[in-house]
Amino acid sequence: GEESSRQIKMRADRLGITANDLYLVTETKLQAILNHVDQLQPTLVIVDSIQTTFAEDLTSAAGSVSQVRECASRFQELAKTSGISIFLVGHVTKEGTIAGPRVLEHIVDTVLYLEGDPFHRYRLLRSVKNRFGATSEVGVFEMVEKGMVEVPNPSEAFLAERQVNAPGSTIAVTMEGTRPLLVEVQALASSTTFSNPRRTANGIDYNRLLLITAVLTRRVRVKLHDKDVFVNVIGGLQIDEPAADLAIAVSIASSVKDLAVHADMAFVGEVGLSGELRAVSQLESRLKEALKLGFKRCVIPKTAQRRLVDPPKELELVGCRNLAEAIDVALIKG
Repeated sequence: GEESSRQIKMRADRLGITANDLYLVTETKLQAILNHVDQLQPTLVIVDSIQTTFAEDLTSAAGSVSQVRECASRFQELAKTSGISIFLVGHVTKEGTIAGPRVLEHIVDTVLYLEGDPFHRYRLLRSVKNRFGATSEVGVFEMVEKGMVEVPNPSEAFLAERQVNAPGSTIAVTMEGTRPLLVEVQALASSTTFSNPRRTANGIDYNRLLLITAVLTRRVRVKLHDKDVFVNVIGGLQIDEPAADLAIAVSIASSVKDLAVHADMAFVGEVGLSGELRAVSQLESRLKEALKLGFKRCVIPKTAQRRLVDPPKELELVGCRNLAEAIDVALIKG
């Protein structure tokens, strides 16, 4: 209902899709769609979009709450009784959430969001509801000329263009759902003549950056009162978890002191207001991913080191109690 068959054919030609078992129906009437499905008996049905589909026995307009509820319920009934997998494409708001009342989200079994920055090539397929498994699963895809393709090793892709021994660059071991990801965090501290230095965050929470800079200034005596601080996560990713605090703090200190970080070292840990390093979840999965990508050492909180049950033996674990210790072991002295 969103596009004509000619428009979809143009897109299929661009993507090189020549499958003989792919059927296209330009129809918005619910009963007509159900009749086509009953006749063809496909294994997969994609409805684009649920807001343009309408049931003729309802007087309300397509896209209304009652129409969306009725159409989604009928599709759900079809999926349960026939075993056919049905994908419903829904409209989203400017904030990226499902448009309108959450009735559609309540009816379906799984809700998937495709996230990504239009200026970067990577896209994340994130699950926020999943009756068949964990909601924390995430898939990483790359936008290429032929469409989106799976990225089998996201960590390796994110670190492919990393410049080794560059001041202000660190590697954070983060988690996207149950998948560990190694991402490069870059920081740049430059002198400013203004009374209020700037703090710019790209890929991390701005308030988190303010907290980390405050801890660096007060607890580690890193002078930032006369410096603009810019922090960027490479690849267009958004890091929301506090486990990346340590990597962010070390990258800022590295830029201020103009000293590079050891190239074979990764960082995991939350930074508290007292400058202490706090343990994070799923640490062993993070460490195994760091080892797989060729890192020899990983700086982690001292408290977390004692709790590890089966840490990778080939990876040297550097346990630190506070941020000052971590910065001291991370920077390459001249």
